[in-house]
Amino acid sequence: MEMFCYQCQETAFNKGCMTKGVCGKEAETSNLMDLLLYVTRGIAIVNKGLREKGEANVEADRFIIDALFCTITNANFDNESIRKRITAALVWKDKLSGKAKKRGIEIPDFEEVYFECKPEQYLDFKAMASPLSEENNDIRGLKQLALFGLKGAAAYTQHALNLGFEDDDIYTMMENTLKEISRKDIDAKELTSLVLSVGECALKSMMLLDKANTTRYGNPEITEVELGVRDRPGILISGHDLHDLENLLEQTKDKGVDVYTHSEMLPGQYYPFFKKYPHFAGNYGNAWWKQKEEFESFNGVIFFTSNCIVPPLKSATYLDRIYTTGPTGYPGAHYIDGAKDGKPIDFSRMVEHAQRCAPPKQIESGKLIGGFAHHQVIALADKILAAVKSGAIKKFVVMAGCDGRMKSREYYTDFAKALPRDCVILTAGCAKYRYNKLGLGDINGIPRVLDAGQCNDSFSLIVIASALRDALGLKNVNELPIVFNIAWYEQKAVAVLLALLSVGIKNIHVGPTLPAFYTPNILNVLKEHFNIGTISTVEQDIKEMIG
Repeated sequence: MEMFCYQCQETAFNKGCMTKGVCGKEAETSNLMDLLLYVTRGIAIVNKGLREKGEANVEADRFIIDALFCTITNANFDNESIRKRITAALVWKDKLSGKAKKRGIEIPDFEEVYFECKPEQYLDFKAMASPLSEENNDIRGLKQLALFGLKGAAAYTQHALNLGFEDDDIYTMMENTLKEISRKDIDAKELTSLVLSVGECALKSMMLLDKANTTRYGNPEITEVELGVRDRPGILISGHDLHDLENLLEQTKDKGVDVYTHSEMLPGQYYPFFKKYPHFAGNYGNAWWKQKEEFESFNGVIFFTSNCIVPPLKSATYLDRIYTTGPTGYPGAHYIDGAKDGKPIDFSRMVEHAQRCAPPKQIESGKLIGGFAHHQVIALADKILAAVKSGAIKKFVVMAGCDGRMKSREYYTDFAKALPRDCVILTAGCAKYRYNKLGLGDINGIPRVLDAGQCNDSFSLIVIASALRDALGLKNVNELPIVFNIAWYEQKAVAVLLALLSVGIKNIHVGPTLPAFYTPNILNVLKEHFNIGTISTVEQDIKEMIG
């Protein structure tokens, strides 16, 4: 069976995966995801028509963000769960269409609106739903760029929703984007504007999630995080959802089980709310792509609240210890249904499993320091500004984004090492693991690596840059002593990039490779308006960015 997917940085030959995803996604899974997105566009088109008459269904919008989220790279490998979502999507579309007909509301004439099929036919429509159904490379690239940014925004919106926060403007923007990329007559100029509006949507979603997280858990604060292990069984929580972390910590109290963070969940350690739990242990391991080795040595239960899942080797002993929830899924792993009827998600089965496991094996020791989100950094503003004005800090280097498996990502470690001692790294996302354990020291007590948190906390970096601009009396952030060297891997990084562009930030370097969906014409437009480029060698880039 054939497929086509080029949504991640590791896509085959930087052109597209055609038979199986480099991520491990099977062709059938990819084709089912394409169909899910096709039907979801139909839902968005109908709900947009209803919205224009004040009749939109918010539950349909919540379904849309789940459908987008579950198709993000390394989130879901479970065909059955995708099939169930397609079936549910068809039901939603019919329900909304019926409502529109009953109310006399005219719905635009799109194939996605009228599409119907039976479960046994889902794979018969793979060519119709494939990105390759759009033959024009530039139009396809721009449509996919908008879609990928929307997927990232959907992930952030879902995490905020889990904490009871949502924004109707985000739903409106998502519906509009999904309708516009369904148009067969849309041109490149219209799509370019649409892509920038997706950046605004992404920024709104990051702002919403920041509000949700800080309202519930307090503002992140400077925190030293242990890297060692304790002598009790453990649960290793990975992904991004802090509400799942809260529920897990509550349900493991006095159970003889410790909870460790992994990869993108590390910043959970920075929030004051979670420090009241004595069984909240340190961080175990590194970025997501090292999990094949680190999950073996952890010995306990592994809990995915979102991506990134790496398919275990056939010889792996930990598959039966993996639990997933929400948008995630993997064949052979345990799935935990979400909260129902006002009751929290039930982790009892997972906790009982963890109690039977051996304690984790120690793989490193020491401590990490983090917690430099916007509130904490602004609290240090006087100290930072003094260092800037005295010349002790000459440049801020934003190195946010994703980590990945490619050897070429060693560039980011070497780049961090090669930075002059008067440079400070601002980071967020799992890209930090390339340099957060290097011991790069400090400048007048200010750590040279300031970790704001998860990838969505790139919003903090925008706030910090804006605060520096105002404090230094500059007109815009592009006049700051700040450069952007962003590492991307999946669609949340696309959302972050588009959010940066939406606020006018220019001269961003993206690596380790440019996205495969950037055609030469798309890249030319991005260069013309934003001077986007990619990386070269450490020496050349230090010379160009730092001087």
